[in-house]
Amino acid sequence: MNDSPDHPAQETADTEAVIAAALAELEVDHHRREPGQFLVTLPGTARLQTHCWLVVRDHAVFVQAFVCRRPDENHEGVYRFLLQRNARLYGVHYTIDRIGDIHLTGRMALHAVTAGEVDRVLGQVLEAADGDFNTLLELGFATSIRREHAWRSERGESTANLKAFEHLFG
Repeated sequence: MNDSPDHPAQETADTEAVIAAALAELEVDHHRREPGQFLVTLPGTARLQTHCWLVVRDHAVFVQAFVCRRPDENHEGVYRFLLQRNARLYGVHYTIDRIGDIHLTGRMALHAVTAGEVDRVLGQVLEAADGDFNTLLELGFATSIRREHAWRSERGESTANLKAFEHLFG
């Protein structure tokens, strides 16, 4: 076996080592699954946690994070927001899967993976997933949010976690 950096197996192993070191340095919660698979848990504010996969393959590192389930309503408004937001994202972009759930996905060439790049991409995942979460809920789930608020109010239950959506209850 050729151990030069030009050999895919060596480059893959080197990239895995860079990612493992970067995650340890960042002190971010993560679990190493099968070889080349890292499940990173990013803490947030609006979205309490975002789980992000970093998967090393022969030519690239794939990045994937679930953001939100398929919107109940206003699909056009949600998708317009996602497409416009894509123009301002670094290293990842919004996608939808076959059932309409919303994800952030990206790809880094193996030779481009550094600790700094891992930090930047994970930072962008966190900023987008956490920062856009309430907007996505408001755009795609306003009726459900209003219904939940009314149900809790009628029963005298706490509506504290709906505070961000108070403007919908007018």
